[in-house]
Amino acid sequence: MSGQPRPNDGAGLGAGTRRRVIMASFIGNFVEWFDYAVYGYLAATIAGAFFPTQDKQTGLLLTFGVFAISFFVRPLGGFVWGQIGDKLGRKNALSLSILIMSAATFAIALIPGYNTIGIWAPIMLLLVRVVQGFSAAGEYAGASAFLVEYAPANRRGLYAAVVPASTAAGLLLGSLLAAVLSMVLSPDQMNAWGWRLPFLLAAPMGLIGRYIRTKLEDTPAFRALTEEDKAIKTPVAALFKNHWRPLLLAVGAVLLNAVGFYVILSYMPTYLSQELGFGATESFLATTIALLTYIGFIFLTGLASDRFGRKKVLISASVLFVLLTVPAFMLLDTGSFAVILVVQILLGGMLTLNDGTLPSFLAELFPTRVRYSGFAVSFNLSNALFGGTAPFVATLLIALSGSKLAPGWYLMAAAAISLIAVLFARETSKDPLRAH
Repeated sequence: MSGQPRPNDGAGLGAGTRRRVIMASFIGNFVEWFDYAVYGYLAATIAGAFFPTQDKQTGLLLTFGVFAISFFVRPLGGFVWGQIGDKLGRKNALSLSILIMSAATFAIALIPGYNTIGIWAPIMLLLVRVVQGFSAAGEYAGASAFLVEYAPANRRGLYAAVVPASTAAGLLLGSLLAAVLSMVLSPDQMNAWGWRLPFLLAAPMGLIGRYIRTKLEDTPAFRALTEEDKAIKTPVAALFKNHWRPLLLAVGAVLLNAVGFYVILSYMPTYLSQELGFGATESFLATTIALLTYIGFIFLTGLASDRFGRKKVLISASVLFVLLTVPAFMLLDTGSFAVILVVQILLGGMLTLNDGTLPSFLAELFPTRVRYSGFAVSFNLSNALFGGTAPFVATLLIALSGSKLAPGWYLMAAAAISLIAVLFARETSKDPLRAH
C-alpha cells in the first residue's frame, strides 16, 4: 500500500460523520429491543392470542418459551454475522441484518391467532421469532464494533455506550406504548387487535435504519486491514483456534448483562403484575422509571470506564448485584408502590455499571480481524443460554420453589460468575485497538 496508512480509530473525523455513525448504530438495536419490549410487556395478552389455556401461568411459560427458543439460534447468527462482518465489512453485515430483523418483527403483527388458524398460529409465531433472533444476533456486536472502531481512542467507552442506550430507548418506547394501549383500549380490544399495533412500526423504522447505514463508509480499522489485504478469510475458525481464552472470559463476563437486562427491564412488568398483584399500568410505570434511570446513567458509566478502566467498573457492578439483589427483591414484595419505584431505580442504576462498560470491554478484547466474530459469538452464546431464557427460568423457578425471591437468587448467581470472568480478564481501556 502506498502513502501513509490510515489511522485505525476515528480520530480526525468530522462531526457530521460521527453523528451519522452514532445514528446508524443506534437505530438497529432500537428496533430490536422495541420488539422485545412489546413482546415481554404484552406477554399475558400474546399468551391469550396464541396459547389459549385455563392456567394463566402455563400460557405465560409457553409465551416465554417461544421467546427463549428464538434465542437458541442466536449463536448460529453470531457465527454467520461475525463471518460476514469480519470478512466483508461491518457496514455490509449491519445493513443486511436490520432489513431481515425489521421484516420479521413486522410479520408478527400479521399472524392470525389460535382461534383463527389453530396450532399453526404458535408455529408461525415461533418461526418468525427464530428469523428475528437469527438476524438480531449481529446487531449488538456489530454496532459496538462499529462505534469502537470509529471512536477516538480516549472515548471508546462513551461511544460504545450508545448501544445499550439504544436498547433501553427501544424498551422505553415499547413500555410507554404498551402502557398507553392498556389505558386507552378495552381488554377485548387489546386481545383482538391492540397488541398487534406496536409490531407494525418495525417496517418504517427498519427502512430508515438501512438507508442511514448504506450511506456510511466502513470503519477506519476495517478499511486499514483490507487495504493491507489482511482481512481474514475464516474469522470464526481463527477465533476458536487463536483467541479461545478471551472468548471464554467474554462469555462469562456477559452473563450479568444477559440475565440482568431481561429480568430487570423486560420480565419485571410481568413479575410485578402476575406474581405481586400490581396493576398493569403500575407495573409498566415502575419499569419505565428503571429505564429512564438506565438511560440517564449509561453514558456516565461509559465515561467512567474511559477514565478508571473497564475492569474496575465491571467489578463494581458484579459486587453490587451479589450483595443487593436478593434484598431488593425482598423489598419488592412489601406491597408499597413507592418502595418498588426506589428499588427499580436502584436496580436500573446498578445495571448501567455493567451494560455501559460491556460493549467497549468486549470489542477491545479481540483484534480487528476477529472483533465482530468474537463479540457476536460470546455475546450471543451467553444470551442464548441465559438471557433469552431468563423470563422463562424466573417464572419456572417461582413455580418450582414457591418463592417470589427465586429471580433474585438467579440474578445474584449470574453476577458472581461474571465477577470471576472479569477478574481474570486484562484491562483494555488504555491500549490501542489491535489489528491482529
